[in-house]
Formats: sequence, structure tokens, C-alpha cells
Amino acid sequence: MKKSKALGILVLILAIMAGMSWYAGTIISTVGVGENRNIKLGLDLAGGVSITYGAVEDNPSEEDMKDTIYKLQKRVENYSTEASVYQEGNNRINIEIPGVSDANAILEELGKPGSMEFQNEAGETLVSGTDIKNAQAASYKNEMGNTEYVVELTLTDEGAVKFEQATSDNVGKTMPIVYDGETISAPQVKSAISGGSAQIDGMESFEAAENLASTIRIGSLSLELEELNSKVVGAQLGEEAISTSLKAAAIGLVLVMIFMIIMYLLPGFTASLALILYSALTVYALWIFDITLTLPGIAGIILSIGMAVDANVIIFARIREEIAAGKTVNTAIKLGYEKALSAIVDGNITTLIAAVVLGMRGSGPVKGFAYTLGIGIVLSMFTALVVTRWLMKCFYALGLQDAKFYGKAKERKTINFLGKKAIFFALSVVVIVAGFVGMGINASKGNALNYSLDFVGGTSTTVTFNEDYSIAEIDEKIVPVVEKVTNDPNVQTQKIEGGNQVVIKTRSLELSEREALNQALVDEFKVDEAGITAENISSTISSEMRSDAVWAVVIATICMLIYIWFRFKDIRFAGSAVLALVHDVLVVLAFYAIVRISVGNTFIACMLTIVGYSINATIVIFDRIRENMGGSRKKDPESLMEIANRSITQTLTRSINTSLTTFIMVFVLFILGVSSVREFALPLMAGIVCGGYSSVCITGALWYVFKVKFAKK
Repeated sequence: MKKSKALGILVLILAIMAGMSWYAGTIISTVGVGENRNIKLGLDLAGGVSITYGAVEDNPSEEDMKDTIYKLQKRVENYSTEASVYQEGNNRINIEIPGVSDANAILEELGKPGSMEFQNEAGETLVSGTDIKNAQAASYKNEMGNTEYVVELTLTDEGAVKFEQATSDNVGKTMPIVYDGETISAPQVKSAISGGSAQIDGMESFEAAENLASTIRIGSLSLELEELNSKVVGAQLGEEAISTSLKAAAIGLVLVMIFMIIMYLLPGFTASLALILYSALTVYALWIFDITLTLPGIAGIILSIGMAVDANVIIFARIREEIAAGKTVNTAIKLGYEKALSAIVDGNITTLIAAVVLGMRGSGPVKGFAYTLGIGIVLSMFTALVVTRWLMKCFYALGLQDAKFYGKAKERKTINFLGKKAIFFALSVVVIVAGFVGMGINASKGNALNYSLDFVGGTSTTVTFNEDYSIAEIDEKIVPVVEKVTNDPNVQTQKIEGGNQVVIKTRSLELSEREALNQALVDEFKVDEAGITAENISSTISSEMRSDAVWAVVIATICMLIYIWFRFKDIRFAGSAVLALVHDVLVVLAFYAIVRISVGNTFIACMLTIVGYSINATIVIFDRIRENMGGSRKKDPESLMEIANRSITQTLTRSINTSLTTFIMVFVLFILGVSSVREFALPLMAGIVCGGYSSVCITGALWYVFKVKFAKK
């Protein structure tokens, strides 16, 4: 490449980077600023709308309540993945949707809850609302080129059978859709409809189609509901949580950039520039894809910045190895990218598989996490494989061609990691067993883990104070009083906008404890006891959501196992990778059990992060083992042990540096973040340390044991 061309490309890249970073800064500057914010924020950061529905039926069954809550959860996720739905009292359901302040608009979008039926012309019910799985508005061009608006229906398995029979019996007739006794549409049946999907055509506009679809969706609930009240709630954490998290991100980013430059010289400088672009692109992606950002989301993004350097570390280590082998710098750069490609692609694709499955199968915070994870994977691959490569080419063409700018891999004596595998296995077993013992001891005293309100529900107390307390004042003055009465630090608070009301959520309180809390609030803040109301609330993470999360992880793990088996042509690689993944998850679970960290929404995000981090680290080791095997079918234990030890030693620098950069980001977050962020950061730091340990000490050893014990494929 000529100098003039290299200079032009470099200037162009830097100009694009500067422009995008500036605009990303303007987006960030409006985070948390009223209705002008460019990025949606969750209830914890910006508040939102709280709507309470009551069941028309006096004593609804527990099964119907759970089914209705789950279906409502699925619907409000169309508005925000971070929306939550939970039971309040015996027959009320509360919906909290972040980032909005117009309750009426939400109510219109959700539709009016009621009973919905498909009938024949004689007024007989053929299909009920519970047989409809989903309904969505859509538009298409007909043969004349005109736009037609329709409602697309997806039926349950049982509903599909009913719908096929109903349409077969009524071809050429109308099949009225009756909602609360009123006919809202009377589509004509043109032919028998099978397959579990159908269309209602003839809608006058897209808005009309959307209104009908909304009515059908809300009408398929197990219970008929009526709106009791709606209110705008304030942020749970406030501006301080946002500002400290952003400050942590900036400081962590600078520290990682300094570390990369010191360790990798010119390549480290190019990676630092690409990291700035990666951060800006991440902000753009949140904005463009309209992803709701919560505090765990911010923490996850900060974590992804640390993980984004991983691909660069793999590439730069390869370049140094080629220079040490006597290659020219230009050839070393080319070979470095080529040899690192398989490890980067395989590692990221396995993690991307997990993100896709979690996004499709999960719900609530799992779905939100999957979106953020998927974005991070794609952007990190782009910046590492495209941006840094072009920057390296430009700097080389401009004259920075001396090997001293790139560094040279030092000759490292092969370390006998597998010789100590018995010690490593024993240490892991001791830690995991200690976790289960700790859970057993805790279970005898109450709960195996320190479950938060998100998992077990509790008591919601609404208090009308005599003055308007800020979020900081609530944390400073009110929360300590509540904690003293409940003897439990697991307290959540929310302001109700437009008044002095505060919602205080605690563990489930007995009648005597409720009375004690009321008296404490009266004594400390002179509130009127008549202005205090309390209700039992269910967990915001329902059993169905937990089941979705478990199944999503199981399916993702199976898909990753199949991919690794396909890519490495050996089930023993895949089996070892999954076992290493399970090992890391169990160690972090043991950490939760022993340290008694609160298990809530962030627990799911933390565990899923560990899964992605673990599988990525494992792939790097296996890629080097595959390369060092060179297609050889050597099966004697000594040769296999030597290959495994050499592969782990060759990738040791990558394992240490990636773990260190990721740890730096999370550690800064832990130091500067608010208490809820620290509860997320602490187990993540444990997971990072565990992931680094397992990739070096456990992964290769597992492969070796499988290879020796199960010699045949």
C-alpha cells in the first residue's frame, strides 16, 4: 500500500471514529434526562408506568392467575424486554413498564381486557380467546398494487384444530368476533383454514388492524380483567447510579487502553482506537434497536468492553509468535490474522448461538441480556477483524515497519499443567461441594440461596409521607428504618410521581411485623397511619420465566455442543467444553451460596455472562490443541499430554491478559458503583477468576482424560 493511500485511509477512519464518538457522546449525555433521552431506560434508572388490573372473578384460581400473568408478560415484552408483571394480593395483577410516562397510551396499546370469542351466525362459540396464541397487525401489496391491512393470527395446537373445524363448517358465512358481548368484527370465511395460522382481512387502516390485534391478544387471557388504577413511578436508583456507572466505564476504558498499549505497543494502540469505535457503535446499537437499558445492562456493556479486547489479544499474540519465528513484520501481520481467525470465529459463533437461543426462548431480563450479548459479539468481531487490521496496514505503510514496534514472543518453556491435574480437579470438587454444603446449611435455616424479591416476592407497603423525598433521601433516611424492622437488607423503593407516596417492597411480613413497620414510620416520619397500605406481591420472575430461562440455557448448551462437535470433528472436545462451562457455573453458584449475595434479576444476567465467557476461553485452548495435533492420529498418552501442555502454555498470555482486562472493567465498576451494581460486579469478578483458572487448569486436562479414557471416537 502506498503512503498516500495509507494516509488517506487512516485519516478517513479517524474522522469517522471521531464523528461517531462525538455523536455517541450526545446520545449518552441525554441518558436519564426526562423525555428527551435517546436511549430507553429501565424502571431502576428512569421509572415508568405502573398499571394495576383486578380479576372480575371473585376468587380466581392460582393456575389462572399464573397463566394470565405469564401471557401479559409476553405481551408487554413487545413494548420493553425489561417490563415486569407480578401478582398483588389475591386477585390483582400489577404491570410495570419502564421508560414511559403516559399510562393512557399504554392502556390503549395493551387493549381493554375482556372475554373474546369467535362465533357462528347462530351466536354459538366456536373458538375462544384462550385458543389464540398471538395476533399481529400487518400490511401487504395485493395483485393490483394496493396496500391491504390484515390481522395475522397464530393459534395454539388445540386452537388450530378448533379453528380448522369452525372454518370448514362456515365456508361462505361470516364468523363474528365478539368481545364482551359486542361484535367488533365479522370476517367472512373464504375457505377452510388449517396449519394454525389465519388472516383477518378487510381492515380500513393499519391502526384499525393494530387495534383489533391488540383486542384479540388481551382477550385471550385466562381471566377477564378490569383496570383498577394506573400511576407513574419514579426511578428506583436515580441519576447517581447512571453517573457512577458511566464514570466507571470511562475510567475502565482508559485503564484497559493503557494496559493494551504497554503490553502490545503499536498493535495495542490500534486496538485502543478500535475500542473507542466499539464503544460508540454499542451506544448506536442500543439507540437504533430501541433496547431498554437497565443497570445490569450498563454493567453488561462495561463487561463487554473488557471482553472485546480478547480477539485483539489472540491476534497480537499470533503476530509476535510469527516475528519470533523469523517472519517479516508484514508477513507476521498477515499470518497472525489468518491463524487467529478460526479461534475468534469459533469462539464468537458459539457464544452467538447462545445469544440467539436465549433471545428466542427466554423472556424478561433473559431476552434483554441476549440482545446486548448478540450486539457485543458482532461489533467486537467487526472491530477486531476489520478496523484494527486496516489500522495496522496503514501504520505499517506509513513507515512503522520495525519489529520493535510490534514486540516478539519470548521463548517459553512448556509448563506441565496436566501433571497437576489431580490437584486442580480436587480443588474444583472441594469448592463445588462446599457450595452445595453451604446451600444445604442455608436451606435448613430458610432458603438455600439469598433470594431477592424478584424471585420470592414479598410485601409491598405504600406510604404517603408529609414531604416529597428525593431518591437519595429515601435511601438515606427511610430504608434504614425499614431494614431495622425487617432485619433484612433486601429492600426496594419506588417514588410515585406527582405526590409524596413511596412504595416500599420487602420480604413477606407477618401481621405483627407490618404493624411494627407502620408504627416505626409513624414515629420517625409522623405519617398518618391511615395513609399506609400493604399487600403481598408475587415474584417478578415467575416460575414460567425461570422455566424459559432454564430451557433456553439447556437448548443453547446442546446447540453449542453440536457446533463444537461439528467444527472439531470430535465429541470429546464438545463434551470437555460443556463440562468446563458447567464447572464455572457451579463455582459461581457456590460463591453466591457462601457469600450470601442477593439472587435476583442480576443473577440470571451474571450466570449467562459466565456461560459466554467460559465457552469463549475454552475454544481458544481447543483451537490451539487442534492446530498442534496437525491432523495427527497420535493416541499415546505421552504425546497427547505434551500437546495439551504446549497448547495451554502457548495461549497462557492470552488467558491472563483477557482475564485481566475484563477484571479491570468490572473491578472499577465494583469500586465506583452503587450497592446494587456491586452485587452484580462481585460474583462477576469471581466468575472471571474462575474462567481464567478453568481455561488454563481444567479445560485441557478434561480433553486429555477423555482422549485417553475414550480412545475411540
